[in-house]
Amino acid sequence: MKRKILVVDDSALMRSVLCDIINSDERFQVEDRATNGLEAFELLKRKAYDGVVLDVNMPVMNGIDLLKELKRNKIAAKVMMASTDTRQGAKVTMDALELGAIDCVHKPDRAMSARGDEFKELFLNTLDAVTQSTIQEFSAAYQREEMKSTKKVVEIVRRHTAEIGKNRIIAIASSTGGPKALQQVIPLLPKDLDAPVLIVQHMPAGFTKSLAERLDSLSEIHVKEAEEGDVLQPGTAYLAAGGKHMKVRSQLGRVSIYYSDEPTREGVKPCANYMYESLMESPYDEVVCVVLTGMGADGTKGILNLKNSKKLHVIAQEQSTCAVYGMPKSIVTAGLANQIVTLNQVAQEIIMNVGVK
Repeated sequence: MKRKILVVDDSALMRSVLCDIINSDERFQVEDRATNGLEAFELLKRKAYDGVVLDVNMPVMNGIDLLKELKRNKIAAKVMMASTDTRQGAKVTMDALELGAIDCVHKPDRAMSARGDEFKELFLNTLDAVTQSTIQEFSAAYQREEMKSTKKVVEIVRRHTAEIGKNRIIAIASSTGGPKALQQVIPLLPKDLDAPVLIVQHMPAGFTKSLAERLDSLSEIHVKEAEEGDVLQPGTAYLAAGGKHMKVRSQLGRVSIYYSDEPTREGVKPCANYMYESLMESPYDEVVCVVLTGMGADGTKGILNLKNSKKLHVIAQEQSTCAVYGMPKSIVTAGLANQIVTLNQVAQEIIMNVGVK
């Protein structure tokens, strides 16, 4: 049976293009269309959909206000945001993800560009993941309890850091549901974490800087969008910029960030496989690999190749806490996972494996 989709966009032309793309795929069919958030809200009060494609900027009621109304009225919906790549649009998309949207795609400014094969493939793959996802909710009270629990772990680890040893790096991969998952992991890491953190989150160019800023505002450790030439420092997290592949290189005892512009791999750019493989020649004694929620299998081949030259500790997110159990499942199926833990345990396991200064 085809999955039923609600398309919400105030542009008649863009609405038509998106509906054509959706209806061209045998997995989906457009069930209803709405020109603003209020129309969509009235539909969502009466009907259930397998997925909602939601524009941000609309008259009467915009996409953010619709998400707030859905949250206020406890109406569950699997929402994929279709947003512009402006800086302002990227920040709004971060708000949307916090309010319950599951993933986002960059909607081309021109309708004709949306008809291209590359956008069509990305759009349909993302919609497939969103419609098959599990909606995850984390309350502020839940986060406070996790912070307390993690602080206890930090104090225990601080007394035994000498036994853990030095010279480790953390490398995290995530995709659909990743921004929300990262907000349950990165803010729990202490500022004196004794390792740098690399993060590849599948997001379009223009969106990752806002995600890094949002994570930085919530976290003790410093989080930044990784820039060419950044020298890796403990207690800092480096988020790969969208649209490029983040790698590391070693020179004169220092490890720094560099970007390459190879084609997409696993259908994504940035791709975590490239990040993991670039660590093969790094001076780190051990790599703590963390694979969080996401569609596809990005990370598996990279970790397999990295395993040939480095000692690894691989943490995979447990299925029930994933929005999409794709990337962690691939890790588990390949026999690479040393630990399979729920999302609320990921930060604690990272801390116990790398120590604090």
